Amino acid sequence: MMLFSLEPGSAFAQALAAELGVDFAAHEERRFPDGECKLRPLVDVRGADAWVVLGLHGGPIDSPHDKLWRLLAFVAALRDHGARRVGAVVPYLAYARKDRRTKPHDPVGLRYVAQLFEAVGTDAIVVLEAHNVAAFQNAFRIPATSLDAHRVFGPLARGLAGGGALAVASPDPGGVKRAQLWRESLEEQLAAPVGFAMVDKRRSAGVMSSLGLVAGDVAGATVLLLDDLIASGETMRQAAVALRGAGAASVVACAAHGLFIEPAAQVLADDAIDRLVVTDSVPPFRMPARAAATAKLQLLSCASLFAEEIRRQGAGTIVV
Repeated sequence: MMLFSLEPGSAFAQALAAELGVDFAAHEERRFPDGECKLRPLVDVRGADAWVVLGLHGGPIDSPHDKLWRLLAFVAALRDHGARRVGAVVPYLAYARKDRRTKPHDPVGLRYVAQLFEAVGTDAIVVLEAHNVAAFQNAFRIPATSLDAHRVFGPLARGLAGGGALAVASPDPGGVKRAQLWRESLEEQLAAPVGFAMVDKRRSAGVMSSLGLVAGDVAGATVLLLDDLIASGETMRQAAVALRGAGAASVVACAAHGLFIEPAAQVLADDAIDRLVVTDSVPPFRMPARAAATAKLQLLSCASLFAEEIRRQGAGTIVV
């Protein structure tokens, strides 16, 4: 099994390599003064199964667009040089949130990204916690897998149970299915009832509003507040405040992807949130080391989920 890395120093890439028990293979990347780049494998990939892995979050160096181009160009190069099968492992998928039209003449960014992957000859794609799994699967005409982040958070949740009341909550109506799946999984693992709640949220023209309405009983419970990503943190903060107002004993905010754009460090410092848990799909480079929110931040690795899926699909060559 061969493993290439397009993002040197990536903690996720290192963890994935360790899970798979392989070392990185050599490749070349040249960047030109005008911003163009060239990528090529330095090993023969003819006849090999290849997985190309790169998270498409913005920063700390490249934009999502730069990373998308590099990933697509490398997939295409592998196909040009005879790789038998090329799949993409994308811990964070850019444009996944734009999966439908909500305004006149809106684009459908997720579908356009899917078409780009297909155009360069990608055979399969694996991501962590797509924003809308059904829309994600429907956007692609190739096998598309969205891994459930709650599988990473499971051990943490079992440790928090401690015999007390436990509930899973969605911060908005759109995440109800995601939260329900985790609740069902926890009930099976714990052999005990787990509560469920949903917080009402509305968004229009980028402006979010909440009336603090909570559907479900969380009184006295430790609430696991689950979302696919945290951007500014305002969705999580407002939901946590509403849950505390409904009697929750504590709130643990869990998300697959921690983007932490401004002003997340200040917003997530709110006392309504006791703990903050995200995976390593996106490195928390935007969180200041001495911020109050950073002190309650816990980072969990999702590499084992991807390694398991790669093995399931019979990977031979992996590109990270």
